[in-house]
Amino acid sequence: MGRGPDHRPVSTLTAREAALHIFAAVPRQPTLRLPLDDALGTVLAEPVISPLDLPAWTNSAMDGYAARAEDVRGATEERPIRLRVIEHIPAGQFPAHTLRSGECARIFTGAPLPQGADSVIRQEDTDLGRDSVVISSDRDVGINIRLAGEDIRKGSTVLDAGTELGAAELGVLASVAVAHPLVFRRPLVGILGGGDEIVDVDQPEAILSGRKIASSNSHTLHALIRLAGGEPLNLGIARDTPASVRAHLARAPECDLLVTTAGISVGEHDHLRDAVAELGGSIDFWKLRMRPGAPVGFGQVLGIPWIGLPGNPVSAMVTFELFVRPAIRAMAGHPLPFRRTTPVRAGEAISLRPTLQHFLRAVVRETPSGPEARLTGPQGSGILTSMVRANALLIVAEGRHETAVGEFLPALVLQDPVHLAEPGF
Repeated sequence: MGRGPDHRPVSTLTAREAALHIFAAVPRQPTLRLPLDDALGTVLAEPVISPLDLPAWTNSAMDGYAARAEDVRGATEERPIRLRVIEHIPAGQFPAHTLRSGECARIFTGAPLPQGADSVIRQEDTDLGRDSVVISSDRDVGINIRLAGEDIRKGSTVLDAGTELGAAELGVLASVAVAHPLVFRRPLVGILGGGDEIVDVDQPEAILSGRKIASSNSHTLHALIRLAGGEPLNLGIARDTPASVRAHLARAPECDLLVTTAGISVGEHDHLRDAVAELGGSIDFWKLRMRPGAPVGFGQVLGIPWIGLPGNPVSAMVTFELFVRPAIRAMAGHPLPFRRTTPVRAGEAISLRPTLQHFLRAVVRETPSGPEARLTGPQGSGILTSMVRANALLIVAEGRHETAVGEFLPALVLQDPVHLAEPGF
């Protein structure tokens, strides 16, 4: 079957242009309320306003004696002050009395401060008698208390919409009694492999015989999707026939985003673009000015956004980082989907093909003169172990055929938690 009109774009987009195009095209996920223990890694869809002060009451920051500053001021070991203990206040119990002159209360960490008290005297500076305590220092006058609302004020915004919920954020939500925050649903991301030579890892005999290749991409992408905040769904491996590719693509509506590997170049066994067109889909672009990973496609099939990645393992991982990961984050409600780039010093000279932008696997290390990057070794797109060693992608602009030792180049650090609204490449 000939190419349909939806195949016509043979893109000369840069990686940056492609990333921005995908970011603008993918839809944001619907919202839902999740229990706190299920919400880790999701993104708030609305601001959270505190219904209470936190702490809700002024309380003790340590075990000791609640007292009035005017009664304790001037106490020394030579001239101690004796106060009458009128009650014990453990955490979780409210005081029954107001302190008057010459009185104090035994108090424990977190317990509410009694009326009249403005200090908690640490127990190391005291000597307890039968119903009184001797205080031998005034160093704790006016301190060791937590004021009501000093952390969070009632009516204040605790967390903004767009906040990713980590452990600390979940703790804050629990502290203000938000049991089911409104969050964006994690996108369900379908993974479709392709190729007659590919089998899953559960067929070791075929792999070890050398007759077949393990589907490493499916498992790599499964992990990367989870790390990006999506829910992976393995759609299997399409064989190199138009019918098999169409049958697998027909499952796209089960997903929020479809990611394919291989099948998008110009080989006679690459049927993916034909199948997308036959299913009424569209292809916005299918080739980029970058290395590794030039055969990257984007469009929609059966109403679902689709990103086509190369079949080579390294190319698939690099292009996932540049295009799929930001798309998942954007769909999941992140206002800042792109990792930042950081200038690093090149630790070696590099020779390149000048017609493409390069994303080189590198190791960035701190040195006395600042961060320095060195390549992981050979940069072939099938050397998957290079991604094990790499902690960054060193970016060299299109048009450069070499770089010098000591030159500053942008690097995308793969574990950098800082994200931006636009790509830095």
